[in-house]
Amino acid sequence: RPCKMELSQSTLRGLQVAGLSSIDDKAFSRLSQLAIQAALGNINPETVKDDPKISKLDQAIVKESFSALMTVILEAARTDTDATSLSSILEDCKFAPDRIDAFKTLYTENKPQLRANLGRVRSSLPHIVDVDWRLDYYIKSNQLERVDKPVYLIGLKTEESDEVQTKEIQFACTQEQLQDLVSKLKDASKCLEKFSQ
Repeated sequence: RPCKMELSQSTLRGLQVAGLSSIDDKAFSRLSQLAIQAALGNINPETVKDDPKISKLDQAIVKESFSALMTVILEAARTDTDATSLSSILEDCKFAPDRIDAFKTLYTENKPQLRANLGRVRSSLPHIVDVDWRLDYYIKSNQLERVDKPVYLIGLKTEESDEVQTKEIQFACTQEQLQDLVSKLKDASKCLEKFSQ
């Protein structure tokens, strides 16, 4: 289910600047193409100002417009915004109908690749896929003559979404520490159940 796009006031201002007639149609078209290419990771955004079709424009306008266009492209792809919703935002920012159509077409053609790229860069925490444990009983240690205490050795096997191999996290704890951990995990589980209802 698509989310609603959230654009800052500075992004909306930048879109209004991009929609102004001070940027001619050819420069706007090129700026839009460069924003898509930068969002796809095909070009370095720093090189935009050196493009021959844009270098003659006021660089402050280019920077603000490019930043806003790139932001709206990434946010639209992230939230799976359709072309109609994107058109509405661009209309609100005073874009001419031909610029809206051109930008909408460019976005729609590249949306699958943009979403695929965004899916690869998101950071996610490792998922626990297996747990191993064993109970050891320490009778003696190097520092103390007699310990006589059980210790749990816990091994958590984790995997990340972009890696095939699992990693193992190991730690040792006393019975009290293990009970505390289990209690906190139960609390977290109850919280999650409450929020998912």
